[in-house]
Amino acid sequence: MTDEPKRPEPPLTGDERTQLNGFLDFLRATVVWKCSGLTDEQARRPFVPSELTTVAGLLGHLTLVEQYWFNVVLNGQEDVWKEALEADPDAEFRVAMQTPVEQLIAAYEAECERSREIVAGMSLDDKVPFRGDREVNVRFVVAHMIEETGRHAGHLDLLRELTDGLTGE
Repeated sequence: MTDEPKRPEPPLTGDERTQLNGFLDFLRATVVWKCSGLTDEQARRPFVPSELTTVAGLLGHLTLVEQYWFNVVLNGQEDVWKEALEADPDAEFRVAMQTPVEQLIAAYEAECERSREIVAGMSLDDKVPFRGDREVNVRFVVAHMIEETGRHAGHLDLLRELTDGLTGE
């Protein structure tokens, strides 16, 4: 069982950027904690009817959404998953199921670091084109990623408890 790590606590005070980034980084660290110390077999074990809702699958999905929202949407880079997801909407889950958990954690942490670097160079009010003639601002992306990461951190919390009894916020 993995002891609770020293995660960055969300700041109780600060400007909007500091608090938003603080909450997102706390949730990202929670994701890593919930995935750390598992064997590949444990990370791939399904506990719910969806065989893809596993620790590995969720970690692959979270890596993809970090990459999509920050690097593709905000940074304007090519969506390297586009064709795979058009062919199989669950592609990131399936790929993750074949990837060692330590490699998944490293990829997630690297993608989170790239996301931090992208956001650091932008204002929360900066807008970028989004899906045709729409726009999205950085604030929306960060808030959305807090929601997305928090939701899946909760899923990971349950899966981890079912795997080896690890609990904690």
